Amino acid sequence: MDAVLQALADPSRRTVLEVLRGRSATAGELAAVLPIARPGVSRHLRVLREVGLVDVRQDAQRRIYSLRPEALVEVDEWLEPYRALWRNRLDALHTEIARGKKVRE
Repeated sequence: MDAVLQALADPSRRTVLEVLRGRSATAGELAAVLPIARPGVSRHLRVLREVGLVDVRQDAQRRIYSLRPEALVEVDEWLEPYRALWRNRLDALHTEIARGKKVRE
């Protein structure tokens, strides 16, 4: 999980994952949405491949990259207790807001 979190720490890599969340893309298509040179994009893609967040397949002369969301399962499981904490806090906030409205009425 540490390697995945380190990969996610970079904003360019997160942008790549956002694009790949919607569709597969070539390195050139990904380079078009990033403010870095093509060699930098290739380095980011290598890091994402090494931690299992991205798959690559060959299509003639092109490499097509796609998201591997299963690589995020461990991170998702780690985050769940924090989500529950926020849900409880937001539920409590909602309750307090509803009480405030009743008091004003």
